[in-house]
Amino acid sequence: MSSYFTQTEAAFAAFNQDPNALLLGIESSCDETAAAVLRGGREVLSMAVHTQIPIHRLYGGVVPEIASRSHTERITAVVDEALQKAGVTVDDIGAVAVTCAPGLIGALLVGVSFAKGLAYAKKLPLIGVNHIEGHIAANYLTYPDLEPPFMCLVASGGHSHIVLVHDYDEFELIGRTRDDAAGEAFDKVARALGLPYPGGPEVEKLAREGDPRAYPLHTPFNSDLSVFDFSFSGIKTAVVNLMHNAAQKGEEINRADIAASFQHSVVETLTMKSVRAALDRGMDTLALAGGVSANMALRTRLEKECRKAGIRFCRPDMRYCTDNAAMIACQGYYRMQKGERSDLDLNPSAGSFLSK
Repeated sequence: MSSYFTQTEAAFAAFNQDPNALLLGIESSCDETAAAVLRGGREVLSMAVHTQIPIHRLYGGVVPEIASRSHTERITAVVDEALQKAGVTVDDIGAVAVTCAPGLIGALLVGVSFAKGLAYAKKLPLIGVNHIEGHIAANYLTYPDLEPPFMCLVASGGHSHIVLVHDYDEFELIGRTRDDAAGEAFDKVARALGLPYPGGPEVEKLAREGDPRAYPLHTPFNSDLSVFDFSFSGIKTAVVNLMHNAAQKGEEINRADIAASFQHSVVETLTMKSVRAALDRGMDTLALAGGVSANMALRTRLEKECRKAGIRFCRPDMRYCTDNAAMIACQGYYRMQKGERSDLDLNPSAGSFLSK
């Protein structure tokens, strides 16, 4: 056992025994530098987020090196802001939780290094948190009574999973994308339509003006509800080919109809497969998580289908949908309640959530 572990044993025990202990969460997996302070597992005292969207919009997507540099420049100020908003100092903090995977390795390294330095300097227990687990935990912040087990649809820029949440620290992968994640497909279609980054909100906005049934984009694989995996690459390619063929023939295309049809196809696939998975495993609750959970068409469709199926539908408050540190602190809290903590050899990983 390392000297750091020995030195923080008492602090770790004290944290787990105090229901009002304060936890600092840090998130830097992509292009948001975020910090938050939680009391216990679910009471959010403060959130601070610095977004890099204006910087990356110039390039049509996230540039990893620029993201890492921005995290380095902003992380101290963001953590200070979170502490000030909570009305506490670092000396009041009982533990530190930080995103350690998955994500951009350089971006993750900034947050992990900062968290380890702070934990070591203040002799605080440290816990590394998986980013996708954090997204799932965002639902706990919105629903105080929500507890495992439940089914969860995770849809984000880099990940699309159907996950059976057996416990706060126990997950089973039921389905996943075979290629592009839903959010990634949204961004690629947005680029094809000439929409700015980030593409998801822009496609959703344009889709409101279009006919969702103008272009049938469903595939046999996605229509098969006996298979819980998805495939979005073919839908994205169909949109690109549709636009290229029209351009070559000099035909006018309705961009709003394309956006609406694409969104409809993705939403239907995510909705029907996740609801079917919940019913198949006897779950009476289906939760939604990840950046794409902010999409109103998806939230509305899931709510409707869950109501028809007699399943409770949970979705995070909008402020917890995109990357934030409150969800990381929440998941970190429950990991620590299970007796887990990280040593100073904690390293970030760009790897995925679960493998099948």
